[in-house]
Amino acid sequence: MSAGQGGGYDVVVDVDEEGDLGHTDLQEDLEFHSSNFQSSSLNPKNLPNSSSRLPAPNNSSGSTSGKRYLWTLSFYAQFFDVDTSTVLSRCLATLYPRANFLDVLEGNPDLYGPFWIATTVIVILFLTGTISQYLAESKKDGGFEYDFRLLSGAAGLIYGYTGVIPVALWGLLKWFGSESANLLECWALYGYANLIWIPVALISWSSVTVLNWVFVSLGFAFSAFFLFRNLYPVLSATSIQTSKVLLILVVALHAGLAIAIKILFFAHGSPVAKKGAEKPPTDGEEEGEKMLRMLFGR
Repeated sequence: MSAGQGGGYDVVVDVDEEGDLGHTDLQEDLEFHSSNFQSSSLNPKNLPNSSSRLPAPNNSSGSTSGKRYLWTLSFYAQFFDVDTSTVLSRCLATLYPRANFLDVLEGNPDLYGPFWIATTVIVILFLTGTISQYLAESKKDGGFEYDFRLLSGAAGLIYGYTGVIPVALWGLLKWFGSESANLLECWALYGYANLIWIPVALISWSSVTVLNWVFVSLGFAFSAFFLFRNLYPVLSATSIQTSKVLLILVVALHAGLAIAIKILFFAHGSPVAKKGAEKPPTDGEEEGEKMLRMLFGR
């Protein structure tokens, strides 16, 4: 028997077929070999230092890069961090609603889609409103002039409605104790609800007044149902009376938007257009028009 390094032994025992160790001759049946076991291999000092292969993380830079301040672009960029496929899928979920839109957002609402949808609605309202005015005034004497107040009016109406109403609704929900209210989700919900006004504006410029009212009414019904369906779970977190009042307020404000779109941008049968046509220009307006003609050589 020979001892290995570190006092270890490597023993090989040859047992007979019957497994009886009582008749084993230790001199003939047992074989002892020198141990190849190196005790130094288990020595922690000889193990490779794994920490030397992986550099230590730099926590100082990571703590500062994760901060976003209100006055930096990175703070607002996080609300627009969405790809085109996601925006298109959310637009499809708006036009063909199958599930609650807040579930479609998956806790990641964006402002990219609502901003460009609102901007597209503004441009189309200006173009179709101009066409509607042209058709309404084509039979009158004198040439047709573009009214760029339609553009500023569309921007004020759509941007104002989409930006202010969700903030007011979110504030009321917080006031009445709704913990599930989220400002970004309210903005996204109202922003994507404007998508229906794009096809409505494209087909509501005709000279048939009744048909225009039908198109605007359909757009109002669709978008109001979209808002009602997705806001109801949030509004129901308040009391029964409060949720009813808020739902009526949401539908009433949306009806006001639809009426404003019809009256301000589609001149056929519009009382505003008739009033503007019958109202004679004031002295200040005449002087301003003369100055513009002098500046532009007209």
